[in-house]
Amino acid sequence: MPQTPHIERHFTAGEVVRDVVIGMSDGLTVPFALAAGLSGAIDNSHIVVVAGLAEIAAGSIAMGLGGYLAAKSDAEHYASERQREMQEVQDVPEEEAREVQKVFADYGLSREESVPVVQALTRKPKEWVDFMMRFELGLEEPDPKRALQSAATIAASYIAGGIIPLSPYMVSHSARTALLWSVAVTLIALGVFGYIKGRFTGARAGRSASQTIVIGGLAAGAAFLLAKLIS
Repeated sequence: MPQTPHIERHFTAGEVVRDVVIGMSDGLTVPFALAAGLSGAIDNSHIVVVAGLAEIAAGSIAMGLGGYLAAKSDAEHYASERQREMQEVQDVPEEEAREVQKVFADYGLSREESVPVVQALTRKPKEWVDFMMRFELGLEEPDPKRALQSAATIAASYIAGGIIPLSPYMVSHSARTALLWSVAVTLIALGVFGYIKGRFTGARAGRSASQTIVIGGLAAGAAFLLAKLIS
């Protein structure tokens, strides 16, 4: 009887999604709050657009640089820990073998079951170090291109998100009128973004959408009220 082959489907773009979430969420929220705050103080769309574009430029560079430095730091940490593990495998192989034994014991294997595997593993230094990095330290080798990719993804996502709340100000002379459209457009964008984020990350999409809308709305509302009080 023919059987349907079992095909596993796993989502493997977690790091890219994380970068998009970081960039897009800040890109939607920060310029939105800035535009709302300025609209509470002045009724000039041109000034709001200029200030918003300046913030988007500065914010995308800062966020992209932060993503780059974080990825570089991860790579440097991995290299440092790997070097330390290689040295320990050479200097204290018995202790490292006991640590491998403990890892298997944590997974429920008895000593008799794990000893042959430990012995086989200790005959392959590179694979031994790979095993220790992943299962003892919980570290995965970073992609060498990760730093630049992370910086570009976060910066582009920030720009894409930031243009949305500013777009009504680009077509309206009145900042107060543009604010109403900006609120509507941005809250819809936040909801769609939160929903998609929830779908990708496995969270409840509706809950993720509502949380994103509430956070963005609170940030913009606080900025608007503060600007009104000051002005």
